Amino acid sequence: STQYLILMEASCLELALEGERLCKAGDFKGGTAFFEAAVQVGTEDLKTLSAIYSQLGNAYFYLKEYGKALEYHKHDLTLARTIGDRIGEGKASGNLGNTLKVLGRFDEAVVCCQRHLDISQEQGDKVGEARALYNIGNVFHAKGKQQLWGCTQEPGDLPLDVRDTLQRATGFYEMNLCLVKELGDRAAQGRAYGNLGNTHYLLGNFVEAIKFHRQRLSIAKEFGDKAAERRAYSNLGNALIFLGQFNTATEYYRKTLQLSRQLRDQVMEAQACYSLGNTYTLLQQYERAIDYHLKHLHIAQELNDRVGEGRACWSLGNAYVSLGNHKQALHYARKHLDISKEIGDRNGELTARMNVEQLMEALGVNESDLSPSSSEFEMQGARPKFTKRNSMDSVELWKYSSDKVILLSHISERLQRESVSLTFIFQKLGRDPSDEDCFFDLLSKFQSSRMDDQRCHLDEPQNGDNGEGASNSLTEMIALSVLFSLLDPAITTSPQTEELFDLIASSQSRRLDDQRVNVGNLPGLRITHNNLGHLVGEGDHQEPSDDFFNMLIKCQSSRIDDQRCSPPEAGPHAPTVPDEDFFSLIQRVQAKRMDEQRVQLPTDEQDSPQSPEPPGGFTS
Repeated sequence: STQYLILMEASCLELALEGERLCKAGDFKGGTAFFEAAVQVGTEDLKTLSAIYSQLGNAYFYLKEYGKALEYHKHDLTLARTIGDRIGEGKASGNLGNTLKVLGRFDEAVVCCQRHLDISQEQGDKVGEARALYNIGNVFHAKGKQQLWGCTQEPGDLPLDVRDTLQRATGFYEMNLCLVKELGDRAAQGRAYGNLGNTHYLLGNFVEAIKFHRQRLSIAKEFGDKAAERRAYSNLGNALIFLGQFNTATEYYRKTLQLSRQLRDQVMEAQACYSLGNTYTLLQQYERAIDYHLKHLHIAQELNDRVGEGRACWSLGNAYVSLGNHKQALHYARKHLDISKEIGDRNGELTARMNVEQLMEALGVNESDLSPSSSEFEMQGARPKFTKRNSMDSVELWKYSSDKVILLSHISERLQRESVSLTFIFQKLGRDPSDEDCFFDLLSKFQSSRMDDQRCHLDEPQNGDNGEGASNSLTEMIALSVLFSLLDPAITTSPQTEELFDLIASSQSRRLDDQRVNVGNLPGLRITHNNLGHLVGEGDHQEPSDDFFNMLIKCQSSRIDDQRCSPPEAGPHAPTVPDEDFFSLIQRVQAKRMDEQRVQLPTDEQDSPQSPEPPGGFTS
């Protein structure tokens, strides 16, 4: 009835508004719960549903659940194109591009962000145009940074493809800066200056990078943005290192450390300590370097950053060698060796082993003279190691095929969204819920109809049932999934039950991909006479380019479950250690000065060979 629809609309809108409020307050987990509830209630208002999709996608993006973010931004784009909402289509394309960028799918991301730019220019939307230019710059910057991983060239001496990618990023940032200046958006200018500084830094244009980061610093102070101010100080210190201005760099790193403590950001505090330790090593002030590396080590232990601990031990060993304290150097070299083995760092393990052998030779000791490094290290305040007991050792696991896993995962997800009274279902059948034979009765009843007959169709709405057929189908599948979990394992592993699983998995998965591109399957969309005309007729006026259309087909062609993956990482996660691109470059720049920073370890015949330089620090 009309009154029922009004109540449903109010409920959906109220839930969405509460979700928006929570997200604005920074509670994205709570916000997504309310948005998901709003989708479950549903709405016939297409604009409202589009806004819910967009905000759900953004909330999942901030929660780093990129598969779900991709799913909802695709729903938003599909709905916007269907109803002919050009501005909405542009925004959805931009959001989709940002998500694809984080997933490392840069080519698709560029196509989406370019679509946002084209639509914004077509509609005269200057704000949208500026945002699209910024987003395209970010995609090329991220792509260039990824291409730099494993690059061995000197700073500024980049492969042509990497240089071209980063220069394209610079071009889009410059266009963005020009436009936001025209719009008078100072905050956006600050972001553009910061990213221009970062890109010029990667290109090896350190003087240009410093110029832009100083402008970024000025705007950050203007807005009282302490986090941006901290980033600017850190970036200035990094660029000054390459110009050999170590003393000035330490001043900026100390300001970085001070602001990190004000912001209570332990990760950034640790990174600042690590940078200061390495810079003081370059200045040959080893006592101060040790002080900062010990601070970094302590935070890395607190945050359970084993990679960071290894780097700290490596750096401490190098500093103690430079001071001639070979006993302490050996202690940290052995701990570095243990951690490298634990995390599977082959290069670190080889270097640590070489350092240990050289130090033992210099001290005239062998392995039997040393106590276990783990107990020795605990005396320094490090946390002990614990072995984890596998809590699943005594659990009997069902052996599912991949199709069965997909099916049960789908049922479980839907079960969380629905309130189902299983007692009522059993009462309808006149059976005791504890009766195992009830399972087979349910199976016979629920599987008697074709799956297609249980679905609601956009073009042929059923008269008088308001979509109850689809609801009943869902209820039946939920009941089956719960019953599976209650049955005796002997029954569920019988050959007949295995055949049943195969049959259900096959029938449920066959049309999954086809359903995801159908407007009628947009979650939360209630089809009524008021919006039916908008859904079937207004999406054909301005078709996107072939490139964009082909990209969308590519996005839709893979299963959603296959897309639920974390963004690619360069290697082991090390939150307390700054980006590898910076310190690997530092390693090469400072390679010629290593002899001055080392204390040689003499052997009976000749000096010991120098150990190779760590890939993440200044010293070896």
